[in-house]
Amino acid sequence: MKEHIYKVDGMHCASCEILIEKQLLDIQGVKSVDASTVKGEVTIQYEGDRPNPERLSKIFKEANYTFSDLDNKEKSKETPEKGVSPTLIAFNIAIFIIIGFLILDRVGIANFMSLSSASSLFAFFGFGLLAGVSSCAALVGGIVLSMSKQWNSLYSNDQSTSKKLQPHIMFNAGRVASYIVLGGVLGMIGSRLQVSLQFTAFLIVAISLLMIALGLQMLGVKAFRRFQFTAPKSATKYIANENNFQGKYMPFLMGAATFFLPCGFTITAQGLALLSGNIFQGALIMGAFALGTVPMLLFIGLSSVRLSSKPHLAERFSKVAGFLVLFFALFNISNQMNVLGFTGFSNTIQTQTKTTVDQKDLPPIVNGKQVIKMTASGSKDTPNYFKVRQGIPVRWEITASTSLGCNGAIISNSLFNGSIDLSPGQLSVKEFTPQNSGKFRFSCTMGMISGIIEVVN
Repeated sequence: MKEHIYKVDGMHCASCEILIEKQLLDIQGVKSVDASTVKGEVTIQYEGDRPNPERLSKIFKEANYTFSDLDNKEKSKETPEKGVSPTLIAFNIAIFIIIGFLILDRVGIANFMSLSSASSLFAFFGFGLLAGVSSCAALVGGIVLSMSKQWNSLYSNDQSTSKKLQPHIMFNAGRVASYIVLGGVLGMIGSRLQVSLQFTAFLIVAISLLMIALGLQMLGVKAFRRFQFTAPKSATKYIANENNFQGKYMPFLMGAATFFLPCGFTITAQGLALLSGNIFQGALIMGAFALGTVPMLLFIGLSSVRLSSKPHLAERFSKVAGFLVLFFALFNISNQMNVLGFTGFSNTIQTQTKTTVDQKDLPPIVNGKQVIKMTASGSKDTPNYFKVRQGIPVRWEITASTSLGCNGAIISNSLFNGSIDLSPGQLSVKEFTPQNSGKFRFSCTMGMISGIIEVVN
């Protein structure tokens, strides 16, 4: 038995490790394989002739993995082709999508795109679509292709098309069912935690940081290879081995088991299901996410065409998805800063400077209280900027529209405790006394819709 270490370019997640290990073990003479995304290396033990890196690169060409010997890595690097950088093209495409999102967000239509435990199911469905066509779905898609060979042997050629579709439908049905059930379990566990809005905000920030690491991995930043959150490799290898799931009814169980396969997108959705603190919301979050992954997985299975059959397009899409994941992660963090009452460094600078305030900019005082009035809707608060006097009680009258969306409650941790719960079409009142001067943020509990109350001395 001999051992050899290859350098591999193109690995970015635990799924890549399992894919490479599975395929290398099919090569005659290869007895064991250990792939490491962190090191960017694959160690094999073999008998007989050692597979040369050129042969392995051809085998994995469609998956975009390039093999080279450690000592010859620098020599094996090809001279990059001149032309427009794929990363630049992906960035321009992502910028175009982001600008469209910001325009929609400006008018309040795109609120559903911010991921939190209270986001719309359509947002999680869209997140699932993104996961389904990303390279992180390569493992599940590869499993579907591998199992297709067994399924074809179980269903004879003279059977109808609907019969041949059964295993693919069963696989995806099992996947969606397990995501719904286990998502509900996560939500139920979260309900026991009884987390506060502040803790929720910090947890969403942590999840968003995970999304940032995921996005940087998709963009090929090697330093983030080490940030892997996966099940034990022995468990994922068992699930990824289609030989453990033989028989006409096993595709359903195989699909159900994919809940435990490593994927940054799945881990993000699982974290938000836990954060929902509700068995039904957790089930719906994971169910919507799983449904989003179905179209591409079903397409791969039925057509037996790999997503990476055109490597340059697969790589470009991965980079576009990486930029979008980064943007939405930063967007989520910004929203949670609203929830935490952070107004930015400009507040620190401005509060140090004494300014003259015109009395006409301040609210009227009625019965010893400053009265400010606002209308809250599902897309914005009108007005969303107020000036009030320091040390004088404030009476805040909020009229809710008939459609509130995520704007069902308003919080401002820097000005008062608790939340102002709104009821459609009704007036809600909150009274508080601002003790310190400065600018203080208020927002909905998701941080999507926000404004500022400036307290002046």
